[in-house]
Amino acid sequence: MRQLNIVGIGGTAKPSSSTEAALRLALDAAGAAGARTRLFGGGELALLPHYLTPAAADDAIGRALVDAVRGADAVLIASPGYHGSVSGIVKNALDYLEETARDARPYLDGLPVGLIVTAYGWQATGSTLATLRAIVHALRGWPTPLGATVNSSQCRFADDGCSDPAIAAQLALVGQQLVDFAKLRRSAATDA
Repeated sequence: MRQLNIVGIGGTAKPSSSTEAALRLALDAAGAAGARTRLFGGGELALLPHYLTPAAADDAIGRALVDAVRGADAVLIASPGYHGSVSGIVKNALDYLEETARDARPYLDGLPVGLIVTAYGWQATGSTLATLRAIVHALRGWPTPLGATVNSSQCRFADDGCSDPAIAAQLALVGQQLVDFAKLRRSAATDA
């Protein structure tokens, strides 16, 4: 059987952001569970032209993002909570998925989608997670049961992981749930 493909989308324009570090930990867990992962991090997202502008029509990163999602078995989205909602660069990246509207599988139709939100305090995590869930539903995706929220004022990320074992476990569980639900979806499609 073909290896599962999981696409990660998220981060901030700031290199080494806690959002991208959290996303990487969840993708690492998915990789450890046997999936192939592809990350579109903050550095790439910050370079994406605004969707539907003339520059977006032939942008290489935009094409790569759309193509990767077209071939994905699951998607993992991580956003910082900016002013109580999704960041502009993450939302812009998700807007590019409109390019799949006429595909046999449009948008995120039927795909499991893991969600991660980071914020410097708890207030923005809940509203941003709710917004991401609403976006995923609008794109016909299936949010995983666990959406991880991270108060980055209380934990730190480094090359060796996360300073809070409970947060690290949550992020790993989101990655594991993506693999589990992608396998279930594949099994159901094979049985049909």
